[in-house]
Amino acid sequence: MADHDAEHEKHVSAAESLIDKITDKFHGSGSSSSDSDDDGDLKSKASAMKAKIYRLFGREKPVHKVLGGGKPADIFLWRDKKVTGGVLGLATAIWVLFELLEYHLLTLVCHILILGLAVVFLWSNASTFINKSPPKIPEVVLPQDVVLGVASALRTEINSLFALLRVVASGRDLKKFLAVIAGLWTVSILGSCFNSLTLFYICFVLLHTVPVLYEKYEDQVDAFAEKAEAEFKKQYAVFDAKVLSKIPKGPLKDKSSLRRFLCVRWCY
Repeated sequence: MADHDAEHEKHVSAAESLIDKITDKFHGSGSSSSDSDDDGDLKSKASAMKAKIYRLFGREKPVHKVLGGGKPADIFLWRDKKVTGGVLGLATAIWVLFELLEYHLLTLVCHILILGLAVVFLWSNASTFINKSPPKIPEVVLPQDVVLGVASALRTEINSLFALLRVVASGRDLKKFLAVIAGLWTVSILGSCFNSLTLFYICFVLLHTVPVLYEKYEDQVDAFAEKAEAEFKKQYAVFDAKVLSKIPKGPLKDKSSLRRFLCVRWCY
């Protein structure tokens, strides 16, 4: 186990040293044709060395790119601590209101609307007496392109889910079938232990904590995941040899004989 960790760290350090050499070559002055050949060799060696480094789920892009990049990825990875803290604080306040204080969603929405409308109404009428300008009520309009974009993205994700379920139910990939069944069973157990709001809040908190922790300790996590995957493949090979390979698989009948059998059964 220690030898495996040392070999993994050796690959990582070798790849980083090769990348540093490539960067120095590109930023150096007075390059010749032989230098360009050396740069090509260094690039190929660096790419080959990177291919040997195990990444979780076969990841080839940085964590920020995997999460989609842009502002959402910055929030998940705590690039802007104030925004991420505010989002988590708001989610925690909502969970406390509905779960601990047992507030109802419809009641909360109605109370917020009552308070907001009362304040704006009184302010608008009192502005004439105190010689101040009335409040400027903004006009809120949902843009059509945003709504269509969200609907299109949701449609794509739902179709992908249906396609995945179809592939799993077709019986072509036993490993994927077992993984989906295990995942659904785990979700069902969690659903029996927590209600929907608490489960959603736990997932929300994990989404804002696990990626940033993985980005910080990705080398250690990837090394552990590589060992776990190797152990899982070993156990699956044993299970396949002892159980799955012994399941009898009868040959399919000829189409013509099957058609005659159905015709006879239909006539009777």
